[in-house]
Amino acid sequence: MEAGAFDGLRVVELAQWVFVPVAGALMADWGADVVRVERPEGDPYRGLATQGIGTDSGGVNLSLALANRGKRSIALDLRTGEGRAALDRLLATADVFLTNVRPAALGRLGLDADALAERFPRLVYARGHGFGVRGPGADRPGYDSSAFWAQGGMAHVLTPPDRDLPINQRGAMGDRNAAMALAFGMAAALLRRERTGRGSVVDVSLLATAMWTLSSDVLSALAGGQPRAVSGSAGPNPLVGAYRTKDGRHIQLVFLQSDRYWAPFCRLIGRDDLIDDPRFADLAARGENRAACVAEIQAAFAGRTLAEWKDLLARIDAPWAPVQAVEELLTDPQVLANGYLGEVDDGNGPKYSLPTVPVQFDEHPPVMRRAPEHGEHTETVLLELGYSWDQIAELKDAGAIP
Repeated sequence: MEAGAFDGLRVVELAQWVFVPVAGALMADWGADVVRVERPEGDPYRGLATQGIGTDSGGVNLSLALANRGKRSIALDLRTGEGRAALDRLLATADVFLTNVRPAALGRLGLDADALAERFPRLVYARGHGFGVRGPGADRPGYDSSAFWAQGGMAHVLTPPDRDLPINQRGAMGDRNAAMALAFGMAAALLRRERTGRGSVVDVSLLATAMWTLSSDVLSALAGGQPRAVSGSAGPNPLVGAYRTKDGRHIQLVFLQSDRYWAPFCRLIGRDDLIDDPRFADLAARGENRAACVAEIQAAFAGRTLAEWKDLLARIDAPWAPVQAVEELLTDPQVLANGYLGEVDDGNGPKYSLPTVPVQFDEHPPVMRRAPEHGEHTETVLLELGYSWDQIAELKDAGAIP
């Protein structure tokens, strides 16, 4: 197997739930030895039941598998002096310390950024949090449904104004987006370390990730606007929007250069008469007569099924896509051709599929590996750190390891 981009690097991960562990999984995908430090009772995410993919799956906990694939797990009780000393020995071998523990708790453990930078100047210190490391909310607990979806403006801007309650976020949507940013930050900090010899502190918050995701809406607000959810084709260009087909499905048109595409589109659907209609002569005219233009396009889409529209639109070199259900992605030819679903098969357990990381090297996704059981590698890692079996037994007696 070809070497991964992060082969030879060690990430020590002191984190739980989804956001930061997913960032660790991305590093593991590309070869890093990610050692996740779990409490003796384990990550509470191991016990979450959700959508039939957590502990309610009746098989492999796919939620946990996606967030922790390719890692090793060591169980340590950092409340004991022996457990804390074991973590120090582990950190002395690390290139990255990755955490989502809140600042006050890190300070009590002597794991704050200043303390570790003084002891390990080459260490990259990466932390993910809800609301940023400064300000009144710095030590607040933050999940993506609160910091990303609610406070970050996502729920507000995506909820139609006629609804009494905000729409709900899909599972871990903010967490996985923020994880990509945190993995990018770690990669950049490691590159900087190669050039300077010193580590950096990398910060990513769920709140900042929401604002970055909503950059266009933030820019609108800065200009005095009040961004809100819209449906269908609500802008000045009728060739941008979703249209309903004969069988109740939808096609999303994204003909941003509408003057370029208007005539070919009209010819494609057999409405040559619309090309010379003065109401629709150019973008400005179509904007002024938007309702009439949309009505013509809606009528055209209502006359064909989704399958018929897919065949027809394949003949025009313009941006469009069917509005698909998630289950349709499982058989989407583009998904399959590009390896966007990977299979975990280590020969020692059941096979199952997971979405692969969006980043590919040399046109290949990473090989998918299973997530570790709680504390599965405790003894192995301790032996690597120089502990003897007698010393490991002493750690057990002291309650530092389960």
